[in-house]
Amino acid sequence: MKFAGRVWRLLVGIKDGLVLVFMLLFFFALYAVLTARPSPAQVREGALVLALDGVVVEERTPIDPFQALLSGAAPVGEYQARDLVRALDAAASDERITAVVLDLDSFLGGGQVHLQDIGEAIDRVRAADKPVLSFATAYADDALLLASHASEIWVDPLGGAAIAGPGGGNLYYGQLLENLDVNARVYRVGTYKSAVEPYLRNTMSDEARENYAALYGALWGEWQAHVKKARPKADITLATRDPQAWLAASNGDPASAALAAGLVDKLGSRDEFEARVVEVVGADDWSSERNAYPATELDPWLEDTEPAADGGTIGVVTIAGQIVDGDAGPGTAGGTRIADLLDEALNDDLSALVVRVDSPGGSVLASEEIRRAILRHKANDIPIAVSMANVAASGGYWVSTPADRIFAEPETITGSIGIFAVIPTFENLAARIGVSTDGVRTTPLSGQPDLIGGFTPEVDAMIQSGIEDGYRDFLTRVSQARNLSMEQADRIGQGRVWDGGAARQIGLVDQYGSLQTAIDWAAKEAGLEDGGWHVAYLGDEPGTYDTLLRQWLIGDESEARADMTALFARRQQALAGRIEADLDRLLTTQGAQVYCLECPQTPTAKTARVDGMGGELNGWLGRLARLILD
Repeated sequence: MKFAGRVWRLLVGIKDGLVLVFMLLFFFALYAVLTARPSPAQVREGALVLALDGVVVEERTPIDPFQALLSGAAPVGEYQARDLVRALDAAASDERITAVVLDLDSFLGGGQVHLQDIGEAIDRVRAADKPVLSFATAYADDALLLASHASEIWVDPLGGAAIAGPGGGNLYYGQLLENLDVNARVYRVGTYKSAVEPYLRNTMSDEARENYAALYGALWGEWQAHVKKARPKADITLATRDPQAWLAASNGDPASAALAAGLVDKLGSRDEFEARVVEVVGADDWSSERNAYPATELDPWLEDTEPAADGGTIGVVTIAGQIVDGDAGPGTAGGTRIADLLDEALNDDLSALVVRVDSPGGSVLASEEIRRAILRHKANDIPIAVSMANVAASGGYWVSTPADRIFAEPETITGSIGIFAVIPTFENLAARIGVSTDGVRTTPLSGQPDLIGGFTPEVDAMIQSGIEDGYRDFLTRVSQARNLSMEQADRIGQGRVWDGGAARQIGLVDQYGSLQTAIDWAAKEAGLEDGGWHVAYLGDEPGTYDTLLRQWLIGDESEARADMTALFARRQQALAGRIEADLDRLLTTQGAQVYCLECPQTPTAKTARVDGMGGELNGWLGRLARLILD
């Protein structure tokens, strides 16, 4: 027995030792991933490859590495628009890059302003006599807008292209809430503040329809103008006037129809496309793979071409996503987080401040917290510019009011100067199932707000009064900032949403221009000479481990490829997210909101991919288990 006991203790000791070694290796590998950075040594003479397997955003949302490793679910790829523009501009002037490959096979879209900025950067690459070649299995509106700037557009013969245009149906829950005996108490100011209509109606109001028609018409006109300018031979009318007849003329083949309409240049598989790239940049002598060519990916290229930080500092603070109370973000505009970033920068001796806004708004309190922090910089007597991206509406406009000058693009969506609150009560539902409330009150506010028993008239009046006071505050800020009377501000307010072109005409915007235009203006106003300043983005950007984790967890890039059917299926997937957001807005306790629900939604990366294993273990642990078992 003694011998058996010794053998058992030996086996247990070996087991414990192996566990310890395994854990040490695990944490060493994890540390290596978290601290890894792309190496400039990965930059090669040849093609810059932009494989956009995800969405283009203003500000990338970092992922929680531990949650991602354990769950196996990571957000789809996110690419900051400014990074792509910088990468393309560097490629235009760098002799090491002889061509750009635009891989849109897994591209999920982006805002119209972002895509146009990137498209103009592609034009600058082509102006430097460097070809840009684009490939995808199927092109939708966003991918076509980007690809239209390429020298050659390739599409897989099994794919095609489809132009949907902006617009579509909204969801209305009025009858559903009535059937459930839920009383959605809405408090608002603004004839056009249709953010609350889904909870009150079953159809769109005439005022909202008028606003939507004008807004979507302007965006659609800008989209067509940009594509036609970049690609004059594209017959957009042929592809959109009667899509069924357009396809029938090509025997129902979407790829051939896209070629006939001039939306693409070549039909070919990925293998054939890569063979074409080899013709342009040459073969990769170091690789044994078929049709390999020397290539540089985005991250090492950005690392290698990081601009110098010399001279005066132009600070740029990003307000991206919904504006919420607290420390949320990046990717969501947490009011406290952004205010703290601005306050920390007060000690950095900024020469000027540029506020980059890509937000439909949100919390009144958080918007005001950010506005006050911007005003503290303005008190330092430095130039303040606002650069509007895709959306700077409602709370996004509230935070823009301290600016000395506001820049936007014709495709920018802004305005929505209005305010609302939605609070559901369940007194009707409670009565139907036999629940009632009773008690003693010393004042009309005793026990209020009562979500089960309902609100007293005094509570209803107080909340509506608070909303109306908030609207007057909003108008006051707009009036003072834009040199308008309160009556003028009210006429262009009322919750109405404006495209950038109309906003410039009515005085909400000063001039057209990109983020770089706003930065250049701020530098000039600060008296800085050309080459005598640099840009500093306030706040920590996501570490490079984020990219490595996404690549590892998401898996094979080919899994995300989409044919024509998949393009339409993605719209249904987005619908589920919209329903969840609508219900969350109704049921979550929130204060007064300056939020533009009616603004067209730009693609985001809030959906997640899960490692598909048919019910087996998911995530990093699953991969590790399979590695051991295999």
